[in-house]
Amino acid sequence: MAGERAATLSDVAREAGVSLATASRTLNGSDRVVRPELQERVLAAANKLGYTPNANAQAMARGSTETVGLLVKDISDPYFSTIAGGLAAEAEKHGLLVMLCNTGGQPEREKKFLAALRRQRSRAIVLAGSDTADMGHTGEVADLLTSYLDGGGRAAAISQPRLPVDTVVIDNHGGAQALAERLVGLGYRRAAVLTGPEDLLVSAERHAGFSEAWIDATGSEPTALTDEFSRDGGHRAMSRLLEDRRSNGTEIDCVFAVNDLMAVGALAACREAGVEVGRELAVAGFDDIETLRDVTPGLTTVRLPLAEIGRQALELVLGEPSAELRNKPVHGEVVLRESTPPRS
Repeated sequence: MAGERAATLSDVAREAGVSLATASRTLNGSDRVVRPELQERVLAAANKLGYTPNANAQAMARGSTETVGLLVKDISDPYFSTIAGGLAAEAEKHGLLVMLCNTGGQPEREKKFLAALRRQRSRAIVLAGSDTADMGHTGEVADLLTSYLDGGGRAAAISQPRLPVDTVVIDNHGGAQALAERLVGLGYRRAAVLTGPEDLLVSAERHAGFSEAWIDATGSEPTALTDEFSRDGGHRAMSRLLEDRRSNGTEIDCVFAVNDLMAVGALAACREAGVEVGRELAVAGFDDIETLRDVTPGLTTVRLPLAEIGRQALELVLGEPSAELRNKPVHGEVVLRESTPPRS
């Protein structure tokens, strides 16, 4: 009908009940085979909607480079570098190169990198840590990814399932709950949480999971101190907590830092204040960063298979396409060490 917009590849995928990647492979051409029954659905939907394949998208599908774009928030953070290492090792097995994009947690940089990777015709994109609570930014990223998928690309995320791509979903909430329950079982009753900015979903989820379990078990809500999601942020937050402890007699016997880097900063603050971790105050983290396992005392934490998470994300973008978006859950494992000994 005159005045109506032309049908897009997204419209065809929605009508056929398949992923954008499957629709693109069928209509734009690809080396990857699409099952006959899916091809029939896509072709029927395209015919019904009057869809005309985009020549640029066809060129993209046939001529994508052998690179995978990996967007991380902070490559100096061992959490992201370990994920990147696992993804890169898997990419090498497939003869692919990894193009690392360090966003610095800046929304504009994330969008800039996504646009650049599309122009470079990267074969696939993986977003690690794109987990802001800013729905406006999330919508903009979703639009950029949709445009990239329309052009024949593949994408996955390591985050919460908020984007139109397959996602490796880390159970931050459940891991923090399990940690709280174990610490209560060890005899701890008065907790504090060192948390990052609440608009950072991973921080908010870990904070919420720990607090909910702690309240259920003890009837009291943990004290919360907010700072940067970093070693220095943990140091500052713990220093404020220790000062309040000295000045006001605040009774805290256990501190949960929502990532291991914040926990390391907390350990340093305790050391500088002459507080003996383990005997006077317990400290726990989250992630089980391999390079931090030799801190003294040994840090209780929630272990995540970070290198495996990177491998799984690449597997999602290189594997067989699915008509439905896939969420691959990853659960943490509580690891008790010397920083949280049992209380008498």
